[in-house]
Amino acid sequence: MAADPTPQDRLIFALDVPDLPTAVRYIQTLGDSVGCFKVGLELFTRAGPEAIRAVHDHSGAAVFLDLKLHDIPATVQRAVTAAGEHKVKFLTVHCSGGEPMLEAALKAVQPGLQLLGVTVLTSMTSHDLDPALGYSDGITVNELVMDRMLMSRDVGLTGFVCSAEEVKDIKKQSGGPILTVVPGIRPADKTVLQDDQGRVATPGRAIELGADYLVVGRPIRDAKDPKDAAQRIVNEIASALKA
Repeated sequence: MAADPTPQDRLIFALDVPDLPTAVRYIQTLGDSVGCFKVGLELFTRAGPEAIRAVHDHSGAAVFLDLKLHDIPATVQRAVTAAGEHKVKFLTVHCSGGEPMLEAALKAVQPGLQLLGVTVLTSMTSHDLDPALGYSDGITVNELVMDRMLMSRDVGLTGFVCSAEEVKDIKKQSGGPILTVVPGIRPADKTVLQDDQGRVATPGRAIELGADYLVVGRPIRDAKDPKDAAQRIVNEIASALKA
């Protein structure tokens, strides 16, 4: 049986930066402070697989490739295969791609890779679910998250990206072991300017609700001392786990 992740393992730093040299600086600074680095669309579009290699070359941390794959099943299947070749730990697929796409993605998963289903972006609230965009009239974010989670779980997905406020319901309704990765983390003592996250929580609260991993970007990236900011979050995670 795999050991439970340490508080440091549970902290994922989002490399939401514009270029590879900047990413390398953060990797070198935070490589022994966080358990994983998230490579998202901005950095991957700019630097490609070099961004993944930079994490492996400059730290012992894992890689979370956050591309939210959403395409025809064959294309997604090949993309998952490629991600596995790059030795990433987490890879996101968008649940709205449907059962055939998710089934194809799961067929390509190799040992060591965990697929994470994105149900509803954490930037969205119920006010954004406009029927003109195809959403059921009156549906809430929580209802949509649960609908997509249950469909994806039935296909075989065992990990999800969600906001802290949905963690308990996901784990309760899933009926089995489910891993949750939570972005939108905002330490209580930090102010994030131009924040586009709609559903947020402090690190401690997210862990108390049952989150397994936390994704933190701006509160660490924009801190005067990113390493200290990361350590404060690790300490808060540790305290919440003991509570």
